[in-house]
Amino acid sequence: MRKLEYTVPKDWDGATVKGFARGYLGLSARALTGQKFEGGILVNGEDSRVTRVLQAGDALCFTVPEEPMGYPPAELPLEVLYEDEDFLIINKPPGRPVHPSPGHDCDSVLNAISWYYKHTGQSHRVRPLYRLDKDTSGVLALAKHRIAAGAVTEKEYIAVCEGELTGAGSIAEPIGLKEGSRIVRACGAGQPAVTRFWALDSREGHSLVRLRLETGRTHQIRVHMSAFGNPLAGDDLYGGSREYINRQALHCQLLKLECKAVGMIKTFHAAVPKDILKAFPQLPINTN
Repeated sequence: MRKLEYTVPKDWDGATVKGFARGYLGLSARALTGQKFEGGILVNGEDSRVTRVLQAGDALCFTVPEEPMGYPPAELPLEVLYEDEDFLIINKPPGRPVHPSPGHDCDSVLNAISWYYKHTGQSHRVRPLYRLDKDTSGVLALAKHRIAAGAVTEKEYIAVCEGELTGAGSIAEPIGLKEGSRIVRACGAGQPAVTRFWALDSREGHSLVRLRLETGRTHQIRVHMSAFGNPLAGDDLYGGSREYINRQALHCQLLKLECKAVGMIKTFHAAVPKDILKAFPQLPINTN
């Protein structure tokens, strides 16, 4: 069972456990609620409530409960980039959904992790910090407990889009479900969404683009690039052609992860997969 221990700094003298946990450590309300059990919150070794007032120098300890994995194991390849007591970072392959879904009952990332756990003596639940579409590859971070699930992430993607794009810019268009569909998204009415892009190179009718999300809407990059007139290569759901590649040419290449509650600040990279490199040899894609 994971124990997270902190010494209350002078600046937080007089704060409640809740105020310190939310304001200093960045814990979510749900994570804090999950600590409300005997031994879950200790101050100077004593069981405490979230309303307890802290003094500078107090020793605060959260005992993180273990939760079962809950997904059937499936023997599938799993490329682990990093692992510790709090996080599992993997390089997700294209064609694999993160969660089990209709038609993908036992071939998801979570099924693969369940198998990996079975053979490494682990059993606790993991929580993806964000979702990558089934056919999007790249860095995927999963938290091993509810407190770690409050980590802040910043991701950069590499994509190949159709057309010869130059310069840099931002696409700020709200995204919502397309009328009459439960899957396809469209710009227009919906939630605010902002995507920043940098065109790195353009050759033979395709462009290599670096992208960063300022919001996290479903299919955001795919919808925005299509609306901008440069759909992702291979993304036939949003107007792209599958002539060169049979999935959207989109890869999460870089992840910056910060979680003050567990003292984590790290950057992770995932190599661009071979299908993108093979489909667009004319583009100077950095494989790292």
